[in-house]
Amino acid sequence: MALASSTSFNLMVSFKGLSLSSSSQSSFLREQFGLPTLSVPAKSPLSVSPFPITIEAAHKKGAGSTKNGRDSKAQRLGVKIFGDQVAKPGAIIVRQRGTKFHPGNNVGLGKDYTIFSLIDGLVKFEKYGP
Repeated sequence: MALASSTSFNLMVSFKGLSLSSSSQSSFLREQFGLPTLSVPAKSPLSVSPFPITIEAAHKKGAGSTKNGRDSKAQRLGVKIFGDQVAKPGAIIVRQRGTKFHPGNNVGLGKDYTIFSLIDGLVKFEKYGP
C-alpha cells in the first residue's frame, strides 16, 4: 500500500514539472555540494490538489477552404444481368460508355449505349475477334 501511494505521488509531482526519487541513497551531487535531502510526505491518490487542473481548448474554428465539399454521384456502370440469367423485356443488361459490349439478337442499344432486352429470355455473352 505504501509503495502504491508513493508511486502515485511521484507521478502526480512529475506532471507538475518536478521529479522526486523515493530511493534512500544520496546522490553524487548531494554529497559533493552538500545539498539538503528533499523529503515530502506521500499523499493518497484521492486527495484534492490545492491547484485545480484546467484544460482549455481553442475558441476559434479553423478556417477550411470553401472550394471543398462537392462530389459527383457514381455512374453505376457495368453488367447488370450476367450470362445464363433471365431477362424480361426492357431490362437493362449492360450500362456502358461507348460500345465496350456490342448488341446482338433481341437486344437494343440506347442513346447512352445501354444494352437492354427486347424479349423474355436468357442472357448470353459471346466473344468475337482475337
